[in-house]
Amino acid sequence: MKQKFSSAWENFLQRRYAVRLGRRYALAAASVVLMSVIGCSQVNGSTSVFAQSSPPRSESPMPQKSVLPNTKLITANTKFGFKLFSEILKQDSDRNIFISPTSVAIALDMTYNGAGGSTQQAMAKALELQGLSVPEINSSNAALKVLLENPDPQVQLSIANSLWANQDVSIKPDFLKRTQDFYQAKVTNLNFKDASAPGIINNWVNEKTSGKINKIVENIEPDQVLFLLNAVYFKGKWNNEFDKQQTAQYPFYITSGSQKQHPMMSQKGKYKYYENEQFQAVSLPYGKEAKISFYVFLPKQNYNLKSFYQNLNAENWEKWMSQFSQQEGFIRLPRFKMDYEVTLNNALKVLGMGEAFTNQADFSGIGENLAISDVKHKTFVEVNEEGTEAAATTSVGIVALSLPVNEPFRMIVDRPFFCAIRDNQTGSILFMGSIVDPQA
Repeated sequence: MKQKFSSAWENFLQRRYAVRLGRRYALAAASVVLMSVIGCSQVNGSTSVFAQSSPPRSESPMPQKSVLPNTKLITANTKFGFKLFSEILKQDSDRNIFISPTSVAIALDMTYNGAGGSTQQAMAKALELQGLSVPEINSSNAALKVLLENPDPQVQLSIANSLWANQDVSIKPDFLKRTQDFYQAKVTNLNFKDASAPGIINNWVNEKTSGKINKIVENIEPDQVLFLLNAVYFKGKWNNEFDKQQTAQYPFYITSGSQKQHPMMSQKGKYKYYENEQFQAVSLPYGKEAKISFYVFLPKQNYNLKSFYQNLNAENWEKWMSQFSQQEGFIRLPRFKMDYEVTLNNALKVLGMGEAFTNQADFSGIGENLAISDVKHKTFVEVNEEGTEAAATTSVGIVALSLPVNEPFRMIVDRPFFCAIRDNQTGSILFMGSIVDPQA
């Protein structure tokens, strides 16, 4: 096991210095957890955030003794991701959706370090973290970051975290140390009353997402104490690029039944493919090593995306992932580009962590009398002939009816579909999305 991690770490160091390819496409996501004081209470209003600890490092190194990520954390993130996606669908079913379960989970895992009592229990249930200790969660997130980042010379994946604290507030040193040691968070003491404060935070987001997301904090309310941010940036090149000469206008049938002419990319080749009576699914890899893929799930003509989502959960996802096999085939896929933004408060409350947003919240591991005010999420995605910015999630599978290997499949993605970007070596779902109209 030690040899395996050592090899992964050495590969990481080598790839970090690999020559970056020219910009082809980028996928970025940012999550922010906003902490605020409840009622009229104050949090050591006269002391600095760092008064109880030595000056923090701007960027801490990874822990010296890291470990391979606990597979329980990856399983938890997958379950949480699909639950969260399902709740978002209830409020946004008629428009395109694109989220990063990885980004949201990391931001909330950092926050979880400061939760106590029934608030911690509620968050553990919502995030599917039961059975995992806080040290296990932290060490696994640290190891997962190492394995996920820079998986291939032609693929760039970076994960960044930061903590922004009001200079008038005291934060417990143990909490600060964990966010730095395990999440490599940039910790900053900021004057929240200064009009420039939101811009400073947003500049960090803009930098860490390579300009794809330029704002996550609109303004800072007077009772605001702390911002915990995560940013994920993905830039990858198809293992087999689409020929731009083959791109042409074809109809795309939106949910209402009407059609729109839209640029569609076409390609023949050998792909990992799976089909059953309800949907077709294909895996389109990035880079030479194909460690990360873009998955497309297309409901068949007599089904629709809504019926597919009724079967979309972590258990079925794992089943479907195990049933992909190499097949010759033809795929036609729409080019698309979109921004997505959502506030996750309601979805997280439905998932069971509503207490974290109330005056009953216990974040005593961070400071006194704190609660979450907002959890916001933004994403950007673009899919074109050279590469991807896209989210894909797995499909519905009741009866597996894969086509014979010697019979090429045809997959014409000309109607609403589900997609996901998955790290194949760890099983982590980086992004997932519902595309109902590529022109929206």
